[in-house]
Amino acid sequence: MIILGVKYKFNKMEKSKLGIPKNEIYYIEDGLKNPEITIENIKSHIHRLKHNIIILNIDIKVHSSIINFLTNLQFKRNISFCTMEHFLEHRLHKCYIPMQNDNLDFLDNIKPYSGWQYFQKRCIDYFGVFWLWFFSLPVMIYTHFEIKKQSPGGVLFRQLRIGRRNKNFECIKFRSMHENTEFFHHYTQENDPRIFPWGETMRKTRIDELPQMINILKGEMHLIGPRAEWNELVQKYKKDIPYYSQRHLVAPGITGWAQVNYPYGANIEDARQKLMYDLYYIKYWNIWLELRIVWETAMTVIGKKGI
Repeated sequence: MIILGVKYKFNKMEKSKLGIPKNEIYYIEDGLKNPEITIENIKSHIHRLKHNIIILNIDIKVHSSIINFLTNLQFKRNISFCTMEHFLEHRLHKCYIPMQNDNLDFLDNIKPYSGWQYFQKRCIDYFGVFWLWFFSLPVMIYTHFEIKKQSPGGVLFRQLRIGRRNKNFECIKFRSMHENTEFFHHYTQENDPRIFPWGETMRKTRIDELPQMINILKGEMHLIGPRAEWNELVQKYKKDIPYYSQRHLVAPGITGWAQVNYPYGANIEDARQKLMYDLYYIKYWNIWLELRIVWETAMTVIGKKGI
């Protein structure tokens, strides 16, 4: 696979999902403004292609001779082309967002749920909460006593999160950290001393999210949607990722497309990657995508991989 340009590079996890070895991805980034150099670079790699696709990852004007050369390749080598935006959406199921604030094309068709979609979402919410409460009640009772035994303090943890239309709401979770910890960090660290043993188990299995059923019944959240982020973190993300507020076109969820596809988050780049999945979810929402997330969440919890 040949990739012309460098406005987006695949990370290690994406390469694994695509099943393409590192030595079968050829980035051509040098000399794009020079047609002779670009054409020679393509020729030097074209005979090694196992996947007959060239991804157009370019955000600069391309010389006409390069366009002519690429067009002729379709006849000679049966090469297909697609933009990086199209490739990400159809192969990795995420929406590309630009690093620079110079392109708003990604906003196309990203809009709130229609009335019919929202009705379907709420039906799923009520149905899901009923069965989730039914099967998880023994776990929640056990969790209540384990928290009391391992960490003195309240059982529930409340924190302001950002919801639909950038409105604050109080998100309810089982407390997984000791109260009155001496140091503060926006992100959970590996072997974080603030987390007690049962708290770690709750985080890995998502048990700590169960009280958010109350938020769902109040209409502040959905069963499935973008993660409900802490309001302080959102302010930080919005400074570095101007497009971040787009995820708040819809209400957040206990689990979601980003959570099952990108199972960690420790910095701004992770937030940007998760945002791409959130925007794909909003843009392409349908019942089958919803059911797929439910299934993948269940497999994640059973496998104890964390979300």
